[in-house]
Amino acid sequence: MGLSGNIFKQSIGDLVRENHVFAAVLHYFGISFFQYERNSLEEVCSKFKVNPSQVVAELESWALSTDPTPEELYLHPIEVLVGYLKKKHRYFMRRELPFLSSMVSGIQAEPSFDSLLSDLRLMFPLFADDFIHHIHEEEDTLFERIQFLQEIERNRLPLHEAIKVFEVASIIELAEEHEAHDDEMEGIRKLTSNYTLERGAPIAIKVLYYELQKLERELIIHAKIENDLLFPKAVELEKAVKRTLLQKIKSN
Repeated sequence: MGLSGNIFKQSIGDLVRENHVFAAVLHYFGISFFQYERNSLEEVCSKFKVNPSQVVAELESWALSTDPTPEELYLHPIEVLVGYLKKKHRYFMRRELPFLSSMVSGIQAEPSFDSLLSDLRLMFPLFADDFIHHIHEEEDTLFERIQFLQEIERNRLPLHEAIKVFEVASIIELAEEHEAHDDEMEGIRKLTSNYTLERGAPIAIKVLYYELQKLERELIIHAKIENDLLFPKAVELEKAVKRTLLQKIKSN
């Protein structure tokens, strides 16, 4: 993991410098790393009444956790795919966005970064609000539609309820709206010059850029899974459901 020596005696700044993930783990325990860079892990854990061994164990757990590959997800039924995407939504909203928000609002760096941090403090909350709105909208439209189609497929709805599927926007139309959604982090990417920093930048700013870039990579992968796996599966489900319904209507 890149950590060495007596971890408990090392400073928070050195630990985060060796492994940026340590910053997110500390935030998980309610500790803002950038406020205690000169303190040892042992000192900070004592202040927050946290067992330092538990912090290190959590770091190791995070290091071992991996997401399924798109190939693995493709082999699962659509409800498993939706469940995975919902789990990632919770991850973004409960872990990634709060951690980034705490850094954007709390980091105090040297004066040369004042303008950047000031702009980020205006821009990041707008991005976060828009992203959360996008998540809720997706779950309330696309995910609900998929569940509705599955209810029809499993014969759990009366025909007069099921045929309402012909009255709403198709999955293909929802897919077109999804692909037309703006590049969510374009403004932040431009503001940070594509996350470019000089080598001597403070560790807090380096971690901030690292986490912003990491989030953008995750969002790109997330969108690709939705566009390349979820929507095609949903389109096929919708076609099959509509064919079955038309046959039922003709036979009545």
